[in-house]
Amino acid sequence: MKLAWILWLTSILPQPAADSLCLSTTLYLEARDQSPRGQQAVAEVALRRQDSGLWGESMCEVVTARKQFAPTIVSPRTRLSNSEAWSQAITVAIESQRNWALPPGERKEIVPGASHFMAHAIASPSWRNAYQVATIGDHTFLRVQSLRPRKS
Repeated sequence: MKLAWILWLTSILPQPAADSLCLSTTLYLEARDQSPRGQQAVAEVALRRQDSGLWGESMCEVVTARKQFAPTIVSPRTRLSNSEAWSQAITVAIESQRNWALPPGERKEIVPGASHFMAHAIASPSWRNAYQVATIGDHTFLRVQSLRPRKS
């Protein structure tokens, strides 16, 4: 499956299916070679950003915000061809969304307060010296800004 096709599909799917597909795709592209814990941490950053409303209202808006996550950085022709990694990404995305739907005090947080992450091998962002929450696999999770859920 090509990324462009998946992103098109998310534009016609109903919620919450579209958001689950957007998060799964992001986990595959960003962390398919990471442990499930590393994938959960990436999902947590995206879910925290969605809660804040700063990058959009839906998960699809968050992960396709300009130059924030892999879906807008890699080529739309990128193929998601590793079926085992794809299956794992879907499982982790759905489990992460279920966890994040719990009240804040009941959630299992892996990278508390992390608003960003970077892969050491490919990134050296300007915010790389922010407060480091954790390193999991080859990703470092950072609190670049304090994100709070938007007011309803």
